Amino acid sequence: MHVFVTGATGWIGSAVVDELLDAGHEVTGLARSDASAATLERKGARVRRGDLDDLDGLRAGAGEAEAVIHLANKHDWGNPAESNRAERAAVETFADALTGTGRAFVLAAGLSTMATGRPATETDLSPAVGPDSHRGGAENLALEYAEKGMRVISARFAPSVHGVGDHGFVAALVAAAREHGVSGYLGDGTASWAAIHRTDAARLVRLGLEGAPTGSLLHAVAEEAVTTKEIAEAIGRTLDVPVVSVAPENAAEHFGFVGRFFALDMSASSERTRELLKWAPFGPTLVEDIEAGAYA
Repeated sequence: MHVFVTGATGWIGSAVVDELLDAGHEVTGLARSDASAATLERKGARVRRGDLDDLDGLRAGAGEAEAVIHLANKHDWGNPAESNRAERAAVETFADALTGTGRAFVLAAGLSTMATGRPATETDLSPAVGPDSHRGGAENLALEYAEKGMRVISARFAPSVHGVGDHGFVAALVAAAREHGVSGYLGDGTASWAAIHRTDAARLVRLGLEGAPTGSLLHAVAEEAVTTKEIAEAIGRTLDVPVVSVAPENAAEHFGFVGRFFALDMSASSERTRELLKWAPFGPTLVEDIEAGAYA
């Protein structure tokens, strides 16, 4: 299968491209820079130069491929409205290009605010609806096309997709611990995050592309709930710094942008996903990765 991948040289996307190529698929990756293009070419992938604002390029890339995996996002924490706008516009563009073709469209989604007081499941619908909502309401927008001759699959990633080289949320927590000389958690530290190793997430995306029915909500989750205190303790042991509770009102000052997420309970189950795809994660746990020096 010839697959067009956005975010093809990103943290998750680069692993997905490797997984697809290893499985015998052809890949065209979206590349914003010469360096990204060279990385893709070295792997044996084709390159389409452009970015998320190049809607004509996105449409052309979708038209030339047999499937689309959309993993790119601006992640502009200083201007989330711009990230939401770009995400919704990209999904609208792909939907228009793929409607009636029977081709697969896999998009990345998150698990925050999906459920309250319990782990989120694949039956939970995203509360983000409309252009002004989180990620521009892209998941719900895409699902509107699930019965319009387009195989729509949402891959909901755990808040920690971890591994050596991760520059996401956990890396930000480690940076805060280095800066302050303590590894912090918020309040009593009972808020929990789901987690998954990057290679397990990439394999899930491939399996979903190859076999998930339209309308599928897949949870890229290996560990259902790792408490924020457990995360802080693992960082503390690795850096050899004290572990302390940080008052919730000081979250932004202590942790920076990640503080707004560290207080959230983002636990999730992947039981239905495992049954549907006959998938089982086998990578290291989040704590194992931290203690092995993945963020050193």
